[in-house]
Amino acid sequence: MADDARAEGKAGEETSPNRVIRLWPDGPPSGLPGVGLEIAFSSQAAGAPGTTMLRNVSDPSLTVFAPDPAKANGVGVIVCPGGAWRVLAWEHEGIDAARWLAARGYTAFLLKYRLRGSPPDPAEFAAGVARMAASMPTVIPGAKAPRALAEAMRDETVPRARDIAAEDGRRAIEIVRERAAEWGIEPGRVGMIGFSAGAFLTVDVAMDPRGAPLAFVAPIYGGETLGRPVPADAPPMFTAVAQDDRMLFRVVEGLYADWSSGDRPAELHIFTRGGHGFGMARRGLPVDRWVDLLGDWLVDQGFS
Repeated sequence: MADDARAEGKAGEETSPNRVIRLWPDGPPSGLPGVGLEIAFSSQAAGAPGTTMLRNVSDPSLTVFAPDPAKANGVGVIVCPGGAWRVLAWEHEGIDAARWLAARGYTAFLLKYRLRGSPPDPAEFAAGVARMAASMPTVIPGAKAPRALAEAMRDETVPRARDIAAEDGRRAIEIVRERAAEWGIEPGRVGMIGFSAGAFLTVDVAMDPRGAPLAFVAPIYGGETLGRPVPADAPPMFTAVAQDDRMLFRVVEGLYADWSSGDRPAELHIFTRGGHGFGMARRGLPVDRWVDLLGDWLVDQGFS
């Protein structure tokens, strides 16, 4: 099967199709157990209700969002949605971010990475989500907020899923660089932005790229170094989180501190309100401006 295909960019609503590139045309080198057929569904989450989500992803891919040739700036950005390695917030942490980038001249590549399996039955899946949400503490004092993902998610299946996601992230970078001329981008000007689990993916790849470093990274409400030294050639980093994201705001503070302690360029924005998973959703709060700050930062770093 060819590794390139055409697909509609947003739940069948795009007027011009986007190219989809399979990461592993002959099948991925490894996998996760219990992953059934891929399912698209509508989110019930309070922060982004009605947005498109994906689950049971086993055939990872990149969807290309090319800019107007008159605006193209030669910079590529791989976009990694979040979803706790169980789902992908495909719309408000994926498609919407890729469109925003393309409108500003960036060639965006939306990464659909492999996930842990979930029950095919929607009711059974929803019940599992509800149980997980009910198990989360409603109030966490700042002094007791988790400072590592392992403290926030005590799930033995996460480390393996996290490794698999990073494997897909590295393969995505290889493909974009190998075929950079196809999209008019420079191989050395490829960065990555990720949200939540996608932010951890982004930092995991930046910490251990197994190749040339990324040009820049923007892990949004997620990411950690796991106590490892930040590489001397680690890319410039932009990150943002909300203080009322009690599960991860201390983790992100630690990420910024590690990058700064390693004498690598880093910019951190902490918003008072926004919760977890704000992505590109508009909430009528100052946190809505995070993406404008990212745009300013990219220009300041010379990626425009």
